[in-house]
Amino acid sequence: MVKTLFLVLLTTALINNIVLSQFLGICPFLGVSKNMKTAAGMGGAVIFVITLASAVTNLLYTFVLEKFNLTYLNTIVFIMVIAFLVQFVELFLKKAVPTLHKSLGVYLPLITTNCAVLGTALTNVQSGNDFITSVVTGFGTAVGFCIAIVIMAGVREKTENNDFPASIKGTPAVLMTACLMSIAFYGFTVFA
Repeated sequence: MVKTLFLVLLTTALINNIVLSQFLGICPFLGVSKNMKTAAGMGGAVIFVITLASAVTNLLYTFVLEKFNLTYLNTIVFIMVIAFLVQFVELFLKKAVPTLHKSLGVYLPLITTNCAVLGTALTNVQSGNDFITSVVTGFGTAVGFCIAIVIMAGVREKTENNDFPASIKGTPAVLMTACLMSIAFYGFTVFA
């Protein structure tokens, strides 16, 4: 069981990285990855939200929606759970770390509509994952998001003052970097 959970964690973080292989969560990935501190803060917030959302949505689906034959409401219920968790994170960061709250700006509330969060919850349900597997899948997915956004922020910080041709400065350079990262992460499939 522990070996299986470790493989689930490794697979969701590296091999099936939510950003670099499934292309979910691209908006905050590209928008918040301008500096390492902000990217790490966003990664931490996403880890908290996806992990907790995976746990809560699994319990709600198993003990409420399935039990009362309301599974058709899963998307709406999951979005409400995610919105509540994001509000909680936002209030916490506003009180505890106001500089991080300010630097995340509009991207923090956008976690509510981040397709990576909802996609993970729905994938857990569709795969029929039990509670522990859902939580590990959520945590691994969020760690994969965090790894990707922190690497992207590091690359962007290092190349910020490089002399690029005008045609690839800014967004084109960021998208090419994301493409190269995706190819690099594809290399993990060799070990799968």
